[in-house]
Amino acid sequence: MPELPDDVAAMTYEQARDELVLVVQRLETGDQPLETSLDLWERGEALAARCQQWLDGARQRLDAARAQSATASDEPQEQ
Repeated sequence: MPELPDDVAAMTYEQARDELVLVVQRLETGDQPLETSLDLWERGEALAARCQQWLDGARQRLDAARAQSATASDEPQEQ
């Protein structure tokens, strides 16, 4: 995965998602010059990648918690 711009890499999921929504809205209007549209597209790709990083991290944390819970429930209970 290409390296994200520093400002994007520092964003929370919500910040990246909200800015991505704005980028998509601007692209959908179709009234941007080509160079601006390309810049917006690249920014959108970086923002989407940041959101995916957050989602992947959340999935890993959930999987680890489930595994830990499953291990704990398999252990004999002390009386």
